[in-house]
Amino acid sequence: MKRILVVLSLIISQYVVEAQVRIPETSPKAVVKQVVGLTDVEIEYSRPSARGRSVLGNLVPLGKLWRTGANDNSIITFSDDVVINGKTLKKGKYALYTIPNIQSWEVLFYTATDNWGTPKEFDESKVALKTTVNEEALVKPVETFTLSIGNLDSNSATLDIAWENSFVSLKFEVPTQKKAIASIEKTLAGPTPEEYYTAAQYYYQSNGDIEKGRTYIDKAVELSKSVPFYYLRLKSLIQAKQGDKKGAIETAKWSISASEAAGNKEYVEMNKASIEEWSR
Repeated sequence: MKRILVVLSLIISQYVVEAQVRIPETSPKAVVKQVVGLTDVEIEYSRPSARGRSVLGNLVPLGKLWRTGANDNSIITFSDDVVINGKTLKKGKYALYTIPNIQSWEVLFYTATDNWGTPKEFDESKVALKTTVNEEALVKPVETFTLSIGNLDSNSATLDIAWENSFVSLKFEVPTQKKAIASIEKTLAGPTPEEYYTAAQYYYQSNGDIEKGRTYIDKAVELSKSVPFYYLRLKSLIQAKQGDKKGAIETAKWSISASEAAGNKEYVEMNKASIEEWSR
């Protein structure tokens, strides 16, 4: 009997867990992802609805710091530095706060993003950027609070905030030209020493075409202003694998000097052990 009760208890508890009530959130979560030029922008926020209530000046007080959404922080993330009204906002994640007024809104990017609503103690030092943007009256009301990215072109976009009869649009500029030129110049300049080293390492470790591995490590060494000790270590291993033990020993000695200069005792010992092996 006791065993039956235990089994029934387990079945009931499992049913209770599986039968948890689910209801819609009053301010559902939303995520906006947008690429502006070559910059990733993401917004995470909760979306309250007016539901017949007066918003600006009532539900959202005028002249006071507002969470700009519902529940925990509305968060905006930029993958690059952006420029807003001539001021640079460093890449990263920010809580989005506003101070709504009739003709203009203040918009604040706050570095602490773990608050429920507004901070209990506001810290001015955590305001990464603060600016003012004009408020526009909407002809057609917006029922549900909306954050979006609009007016896209290669070099800029706008952070748009809309609810009920109010709309503000804050322009931000992205470093598209700078990133594009850097990408072009890097591509046209050819592979870097580190890329040649990585390719050589793959051919060596995968028992692939060792001749290609030798070509790539030679390029890595040739293009390096100051040849790293681990480049030389790999080159010596590739030479030994090719059967060129004399060349491998000379390169290993070079690697020892570079390792000692870098203070890396482990590579000094590995090279010495290899030289001893290849000298037999």
